[in-house]
Formats: sequence, C-alpha cells, structure tokens
Amino acid sequence: MASVNTLCKSVPNVKNTVIKNCNLYSDKNGVKHIRIQARPNKWHENDCPFCHKSCPVYDKHSSRPTIWRGLDWGGILVEVEYQTHRLICPEHGVYVAEVPWAYPCSRFTKDFDLTAAWFASYLPRSTTSYFMRVDWETVGRCVNRALHDLEPERSRRLDGLVNIGIDETSYKKGHKYITVIVNHDTNTVVWASEGHGKSVLEKFYKQLTPEQLSSIKVVTGDGAKWITECVNEYTPGCARCVDPFHVVEWAMTALDEVRKDIWHDAYSEYKQVKKDNPRGKGRPKKDAPGLAIVKAAKAKADEIKGSAYALGKAPEHLSEKQQLRVNLIASQNPRLYRAYLLKEQLRLLLKLTNVDEAEDELKRWLWKASHSRIPAFKELYQKIRRHKTHILNTIRYGMSNARIEATNNRLSSLSVKLMASETYKICLIWCTLYALIYAFHFLTES
Repeated sequence: MASVNTLCKSVPNVKNTVIKNCNLYSDKNGVKHIRIQARPNKWHENDCPFCHKSCPVYDKHSSRPTIWRGLDWGGILVEVEYQTHRLICPEHGVYVAEVPWAYPCSRFTKDFDLTAAWFASYLPRSTTSYFMRVDWETVGRCVNRALHDLEPERSRRLDGLVNIGIDETSYKKGHKYITVIVNHDTNTVVWASEGHGKSVLEKFYKQLTPEQLSSIKVVTGDGAKWITECVNEYTPGCARCVDPFHVVEWAMTALDEVRKDIWHDAYSEYKQVKKDNPRGKGRPKKDAPGLAIVKAAKAKADEIKGSAYALGKAPEHLSEKQQLRVNLIASQNPRLYRAYLLKEQLRLLLKLTNVDEAEDELKRWLWKASHSRIPAFKELYQKIRRHKTHILNTIRYGMSNARIEATNNRLSSLSVKLMASETYKICLIWCTLYALIYAFHFLTES
C-alpha cells in the first residue's frame, strides 16, 4: 500500500522534490484544502529558474512561505508550500530560486498551467475559468507559461505548408485587428500578427525559406487586394482561392442595398400618402376616406423592412411565414425579387463540384447581373469578374475558409482581455492554443 508521502509526492509530478509534511483543512467557505510542504532536493535548491545552474544565495525572498496551487483532487484544492529564497545569477541577475514543480514567476504547478492551457484551446473562457476555479486573465498567463513546453520549436509550424488560409479578425473596438494564417491540412494556426494589410502579411512571407515558399500550393482568403498581391509576389505558382462564404456575403450586401433602397422609396411613398390624407381629430372611423390607402402604404413599407431575414435564408430553410413573405415580394416588388434570385443563383453555383459546369453557370450569372438594371448587382458583377479565376480555383480544389473563420471567432472571444501584453507573445500564445491538440500525447506521456 502506498504511503501518504508517496501519494503527496505524485502531486507535483516532477523529480528532484522532497515531501516534508501535508495537512488537510477547510477554509471559512467550507472548501477543503490539502497543503503539501515540499522542497527541492539539496542538489537543485539553488538553481537559476532560467539557465538551471547552481548559483550563490542572495537573501530570503519573504518571511512567509510561498504557496502554489496544484490540480484538484476530486474537488479538494491542492496547495504546495515552500519557503523560497533569492539567488544571484551571473547571467540573469537576482531571481527567486527555481522550484521543480512550477514555472518561473508562477503560483501554480506545471501540471496546472499545462491543463489550463489545454482546456483553453477547446472550451469557452467562462467554462475554463469556472472549471479551474481561477480568473480568465489567470488562464491567459497559464498559457503563456506553458508555451515553451508545449511547443519548444515554433518555427516547425512553417515546414511543409501546402494549403493555407489567410484572414484578419478584430479583437477589440477601434479597428484593432489580428492577421491569422491557418494550415488547412492540420487545422492549426501557424502564424499570427497584430494589424492587417500587405505590410503585415509580408512579414510572414519574408521569414519563409525558399523551400517553404515552394511547398505552398493553395492560398485561401477573402477578396482582399493585399492578399492577392502578396501571393502573386512571393508564391506566384500557387492557386489563389476566394472563399465561397465571402462571395455569398458580397451578394447578401448587394441584396440588402437593393432592399434598403426599395424600403426608402416605399416609406417616402407612405409619408406622402399620409400627408395627402390627413387624419382628423379623435379616433378615425373604419370607413374614413383615405384610411385604407394609408394603411396599405404603411403595410407595404413594413413588409419590405421586415424581409431581410427571409431574403437572406436559403429557400429550403424558409418557414411557412417567411415563404409567404418571399412570395409577396415576388408579386409586388419585381426588382427586389430579381436581386434575390441573383443571390440564390450565385450561392447555388458555388456548391457545384464540376469546374466546367461551374464556369458555364458563372458566365450566365455574370451576364444576368450585368443586364439586371440593378446598380448594386452591376457593381457586384465587376467584383465577381475580377475574382472569377480565384472563385473557380476554390471549386477546383474544394477549399473553404470555414476553419479559419471558426478560429477567428475563438480568437476574438479569447483575446479581449489579453491584448494589453506584448503583441509578439500574444500571437504566439494564441497560435499555441490551436496547436495544443497535437501536444495532447505529450501531456499524457509526461
């Protein structure tokens, strides 16, 4: 049977540690704690936390012992206690001596930091902080400390890139952006940097070797000009793909412009009708002259104003009420309905898998859009024509930016409170979050 000392020694999960004692107690809130008094063995009690060399003692860091939080034991809070001291390193200066169970400047054990980092890559910030019983900003610091152990050579992410996705996401109000690059084959973030634009993306391409540049075959992204310019300049032999999501988004924007213009016209007509048929004092009678005309004009404007959601959905997903609204628009607003059909035709042709068939459909769509007599779709026609080759490449290679869009959503929600730190460190932290899935074996084996 294992002794208490042996069980307690397994808590830090590291070597070169001596267990002196342990106590079980409950705090004022009734939460149980187990406090383990530990120390490094004599051969490592004066090691520098950075170069790990034995150094002369400088002084005692504090009169009170330091406490580190460990992973919970079935709901029991685990704490490691040790009286720290400072040493003077010829290379790094005065620092608190290293303890084998924790990273430098941390008040958590290594296992705690690694576990928090692993959870942060899969769970929402509120769930991670609630489960680990820490604040979310503390989770970010745990990820920062665990970074080197999880991925000691981060430059390896850039080896063997074949299919990559490029996109920018906002992480804070005031047009604060991060440019993110994802490896489609492994679904991991390989590079990130604050800002967006050609100057930012050039930093990524300039740090690649000629061999790494030549291995890139497909680049996906939105229709940003700066992405296309960098692709043509640094990897002219690869295929540039425009994500179908963004193409449909362009069509939705054009459709919404048409809807707003028609609503403005209908609302102006309603105001004019209301002005031409003034309301008298008191409640108007049902058969009052002009009342039906005013109500009909208002209903027409309201019908267009409330149609945005129905027009944006695919026909197969419309509810009965939404389908009735679309049918009403088809009978009363031919221009808006033609815009809706153009949007749907573009959405459906992007689902085709045969490139030749998709090219024929795209040619027909471009002709319809150019002859639609709808200014918003004439502008969209010009945009689609410029990106025609990139759109067909997307269908040819079957690529999508869905993964990087999902990654951007996580980055936006995770990085709000952590952007006050140094940009380079933050980029590495969030890149590591999505590389943690490949570090799972490392955690289990250690």
